[in-house]
Amino acid sequence: MFPLGSVLFPSVPIPLRVFEPRYLTLVGRLLDEVEPGFEFGVVLIERGSEAGGGDQRAAVGTMARLVSAAAGADDLLIVGVGTRRFTVERWVDEDPYPRAELAMLPDLEWSDALAPLRAEAEAVVRRSIARVAEPRADADVELSDDPVAAAWQLAAIAPLGEYDRYTLLKSTSVGGLLRQVIDLTLEAEELWSAG
Repeated sequence: MFPLGSVLFPSVPIPLRVFEPRYLTLVGRLLDEVEPGFEFGVVLIERGSEAGGGDQRAAVGTMARLVSAAAGADDLLIVGVGTRRFTVERWVDEDPYPRAELAMLPDLEWSDALAPLRAEAEAVVRRSIARVAEPRADADVELSDDPVAAAWQLAAIAPLGEYDRYTLLKSTSVGGLLRQVIDLTLEAEELWSAG
């Protein structure tokens, strides 16, 4: 498990610089596995810091499939891609690295009736990104042809804070996810306008 200061969504990549010995051990074990598709869990740190432990962690997270690893001088640069969501049933012994017992959450299901809502969510998110003062690298990201993956990608590029992202991660339907993306993005826009 990787407790982080950020939320990972399914179908979204996450680059990580790994330097703590416990996480270097975790990645080493993933790389030593015989089967492809090595996965690790990512959960949001609700309170505390990424380095050193002693943090409070969110109960819902996302599995990440390790897709690349490159050695640096004193670290590893890895990239994972979010796959399935889970709830943490119980944290277990953290030696040599954080571990937990998980229950997988069901995948969200798409309905073609949601196409107008998806189009509205994309329009709101892209408009909001364009209004942010500093340019963002993900402003022109091309969304997946898979509509559920595209909904998660919209959640990832929406200009929101991590607690709003965590709210989105807990969505139980694609319609609910898209509606919350719209509502939270519009609320964030109002705050920027007022500030």
